[in-house]
Amino acid sequence: MANVNDTKAALANKANGTVAKKDVSQLTPKQQVRHYLESMQGDISKALPAHMTPERMTNIALTVIRSNPKLLECTIPSLLGAVVQAAQLGLEPGLIGHCYFVPFNNKKKIDGKDVWQKDVQFLIGYKGMIDLARRSGHMKNIYAYTVHENDAFEYELGLEPKLHHKPAIGDRGALIYVYGVAHFKDGGYHMEIMSKTEIERIKGSSKAGTYGPWKDHYEEMAKKTVIRRMFKYLPISIEIQDNVSKDETVRKDITSDPVAIDYTDAEFTEEDSEQVPPPVEDESSEGQQFPFDA
Repeated sequence: MANVNDTKAALANKANGTVAKKDVSQLTPKQQVRHYLESMQGDISKALPAHMTPERMTNIALTVIRSNPKLLECTIPSLLGAVVQAAQLGLEPGLIGHCYFVPFNNKKKIDGKDVWQKDVQFLIGYKGMIDLARRSGHMKNIYAYTVHENDAFEYELGLEPKLHHKPAIGDRGALIYVYGVAHFKDGGYHMEIMSKTEIERIKGSSKAGTYGPWKDHYEEMAKKTVIRRMFKYLPISIEIQDNVSKDETVRKDITSDPVAIDYTDAEFTEEDSEQVPPPVEDESSEGQQFPFDA
């Protein structure tokens, strides 16, 4: 992956050059987005990992926009910023569940007056968190699962931690726990278990907890929460830790650094987020037992 500062400089030069020379004021928002993405493909490619082409990133971005038309009501710079941010992290937005683009109302000062405008928040999904963790090269496997009241579930902590989980067939009941496990290539492991109460406490600390992925894809956000807590104890690089810090941020333009949202001046609405697509589920492990013995 290219150096982020080099990529930002290249994008800034492109934004002030070829793209700026063309009058896009007569284009529709969708046409503007396509124009900017296609004009900057060569520079965006410098931020992409080997497996992703700029053409693919552009197509993915346009697909996400088609699936959630509310994104076209957002500021073009913040939307492009979310696309570039996903590109730099090598995460695919949309159905795969790596990351999401979430519209929200953002209060800003313009000519000394408070003005509400729609911006795009970049949100990493739990599969994106797992993908970033695996890039460290130190992990044999990492996963997260939800536990429901009808499941068979036991765990022990202490000097020899143990975990056993057998999902119930049929109605599994209400969610009661979420856990994550990372197996290291050297034979070690780390596990983290969080109760529904702990998950709810974290959800409640976010103003966006009522809408968007927390409302529509609660279990996925719960898995992400436990994986994110595990990051404190995983042998991963400072670069990856920095990537995770870019979660739930917004860019004011394609060349600016991501900044955390000031939730006192932001509003997430059900109308804006109702079309955020659910992630594609991997059901290959459904119904299996997950013994975890030291």
